[in-house]
Amino acid sequence: MDAGLNTSHAVQVYEEPRQDNTDFTYQRRANAIFIMLCRNSEVQGVASSIQQVEDRFNRNHNYPWVLLNEEPFTDEFKKRVSVLTDAPISFGLIPREHWFQPDWIDEDKAKTERTKLMWKGIIYAGSVPYRNMCRFNSGFFFQHELLQPYRYYWRVEPGVKFFCDVSYDPFLYMEDNNKTYGFTISLVEWEATIPSLWSTVKEFMALHPEYVAQENSMDFLSNNGGESYNLCHYWSNFEIADMDFWRGEAYQAFFRYLEAKGGFYYERWGDAPVHSIAASLFANKSQVHFFRDIGYRHDPFQHCPQGDDWTRGRCACDPNDNFDYAQNSCTRRYENLFV
Repeated sequence: MDAGLNTSHAVQVYEEPRQDNTDFTYQRRANAIFIMLCRNSEVQGVASSIQQVEDRFNRNHNYPWVLLNEEPFTDEFKKRVSVLTDAPISFGLIPREHWFQPDWIDEDKAKTERTKLMWKGIIYAGSVPYRNMCRFNSGFFFQHELLQPYRYYWRVEPGVKFFCDVSYDPFLYMEDNNKTYGFTISLVEWEATIPSLWSTVKEFMALHPEYVAQENSMDFLSNNGGESYNLCHYWSNFEIADMDFWRGEAYQAFFRYLEAKGGFYYERWGDAPVHSIAASLFANKSQVHFFRDIGYRHDPFQHCPQGDDWTRGRCACDPNDNFDYAQNSCTRRYENLFV
């Protein structure tokens, strides 16, 4: 996604005439939505992901979809994906100010830092569009006008895999159990991409101790009470979460503080550590949930449910191919929060 493509903001809503024989009128549902950030060129991966979500869960619930892009979706793209669901589906254009590198960023400095990361062989080291995406997912997606009516969301990405039937409603589980953030995979971050992130977080906590939850998950993030960051984070390409948390006072103040530092562009701060740090510090640990019964893969890692969860979900994954307790996984650290 190159800068300079999008100069206006609009909403595209595409509705195909469809025959729907399922009556959802009296079915309790949460105020929730599926969201996907994608490009026209990713139509095959988009179609695959939507089909799996629909087949494994949403055909029984009819939650709406919102797809977002920084350039307009083509009619062919909209036609290809709209036939995959009976649920409402909307196509939104991301506002320019939410996507592109801000004018106040020193591009010469940013380019120098990108080059340093490239020499280190870091993935997406030289990519400005990747940084745009991380900043958008960190601070702006939940502000999009198409998402304003909704509270909960399930983030889906093109080309991922959902292995198992989901026989209950994860959105209602979040609502009924006061959950804020849900994940399936956790792992360590590339330290070279976030060298100043934790010092920035500590500065913010010192300025705003009132935002840190009493029963927080600091022990997920740090091995020494917060002195240093152990790089653990929840992999945010899958997340089921409460947008009111991101819209709330604590997270808004946190994001503004991060934004002012320029680390999304001078370094390569990702939305995964940003979301994970915020959920771990500003929510109680009981509000972060491991969806261990939802089988999921985003290459190269996957979570495959175990035991009865695998059987009940009719899971298609190999239970022996499971990242949960691999060397760079942080799942055990999450579980130790409750021991």
